[in-house]
Amino acid sequence: MIITEILARNSRTYKDEVALIERSPGEHSGRNSRREITWNQFYMSANKFSNALTVAGIRKGDRVVQLMTNCLEWLPIYFGILNTGAWVVPLNFRFESDKILLCTEVAEAKVFIFGEEFIERLSGIRSILDDMVDKWIFTGNPQFCPDYAIPYEVFIEEHSGELQTNVKLNIEDDAALYFTSGTTGTPKAVLLTHRNLEHACYVENNHHRQTHDDVFLCIPPLYHTGAKMHWMGSFIVGGKAVILKGVKPEWILEAVSEEKVTIVWLLVPWAHDILIAIENSKVVLANYHLEQWRLLHIGAQPVPPSLIREWKQYFPNHDYDTNYGLTESTGPGCVHLGIENSHKVGAIGLPGFDWECGIVDGEGNSLPPGESGELIVRGPGMMKAYYKNPEATHKTLINGWLYTGDIARYDREGFIWLVDRKKDVIICGGENIFPVEIEHFFMQYPKIQDIAVIGLPDDRLGEIPAGIICAKPGITLTKMEINEFGYGLPRYKRLRKIIFADVPRNATGKIEKPKLRRLYAKDSRKDIDKLLK
Repeated sequence: MIITEILARNSRTYKDEVALIERSPGEHSGRNSRREITWNQFYMSANKFSNALTVAGIRKGDRVVQLMTNCLEWLPIYFGILNTGAWVVPLNFRFESDKILLCTEVAEAKVFIFGEEFIERLSGIRSILDDMVDKWIFTGNPQFCPDYAIPYEVFIEEHSGELQTNVKLNIEDDAALYFTSGTTGTPKAVLLTHRNLEHACYVENNHHRQTHDDVFLCIPPLYHTGAKMHWMGSFIVGGKAVILKGVKPEWILEAVSEEKVTIVWLLVPWAHDILIAIENSKVVLANYHLEQWRLLHIGAQPVPPSLIREWKQYFPNHDYDTNYGLTESTGPGCVHLGIENSHKVGAIGLPGFDWECGIVDGEGNSLPPGESGELIVRGPGMMKAYYKNPEATHKTLINGWLYTGDIARYDREGFIWLVDRKKDVIICGGENIFPVEIEHFFMQYPKIQDIAVIGLPDDRLGEIPAGIICAKPGITLTKMEINEFGYGLPRYKRLRKIIFADVPRNATGKIEKPKLRRLYAKDSRKDIDKLLK
């Protein structure tokens, strides 16, 4: 079933029940702002936007850019675009002007929807896009609307809440362009179909067993497949969702407590922050109503087993799951641990619902348990292609399989363990070193809040492993302590360089290793040059 039809069904079935809640923590005022809409209001808002787009000339196959931070209007706008048969193009709200321009030009967008946070970033590129973009729609406070744009409320105000377009949508039709985060290079445009989006609903609901009575807390950015596709497991059963605009531990726990949240998906840094806040007595769990919270699931990056062990000390009754996925697989779920397999914490799990997996060598040959190779997957969530990039498509979609670019291995029970990104592997003196293994090892040290391990150039060994380490707040941490703890690693895996600094992560929690390599490789090169003089 096309997901716009699921929305229509939810409107009929759960008409006046709350569908979405937006919470904006009052960091300065001390008070929360809260808004909500019912399933019928959600449906009618999407229809009004669809009708307005159709009158504005948008037709099936056109592209519409959506550049917005999380808010109550985000999902109705998304569904409104899909209703027209146009492709929705959600952009990363952290993209700077150059990447916004690149993505919009690749998409050849006719309509551009944006919030007030992006006015400055658009100012230098709008004139370049004016020959392509027919309509600029502004979703922020109307008093700040630039003169070249139309306020969202004005754009939709005269249109009916009943869908008036007669566009025939087929489950195999193209639906969306999602751009990769660019953590390993330039963002690529991933073309997804309506079947891909439909499958995300089924795979997520199958994995986490959402019912209509569950309440899902959505914190990660909706532009990303991860957050939205996790929500779709609740969406398909008409479950309520809370959109939280803020990630402080107390805000998360307040939302869980006050909205009776049962399911939370966290990124690793946010889970760490909650644990630190509990340890420091910044939050006191007894002050919150958390009994109904049944499931924690984490994804978007490797999860240190030490984190989950510590989490279970404070939340022993939580089910836990980890999810592996990528934009090219319509987000999470092609591999998942399963709430029944918490004894396997550390593994990313087993093939997801309706997915197949394999681990292969450089020639595409299957590898036995214990040997590391590239993880490949296939299933209904596989992207159609990299849009306008046949070379990259040819390298990634091979004989019906999606080559993920991640290094993994099977254990003897068939569970998959993520080793590292192929591009992040460090080759030191001829030995392959997988940074994730070192990161997981050091995350066991109680003074470390975050760590990234990268390879830095070395004239003798080719590359050496370097650790960028962030200590927990208020904690003194020395290089000597780290080196002594590192004796628990094989000699060739020990850190050759230690840098105390913040670990940059993108909006979905992934470490920005290309940025770190650019920043510190230059310094490492200078050190080598000094030694050679």
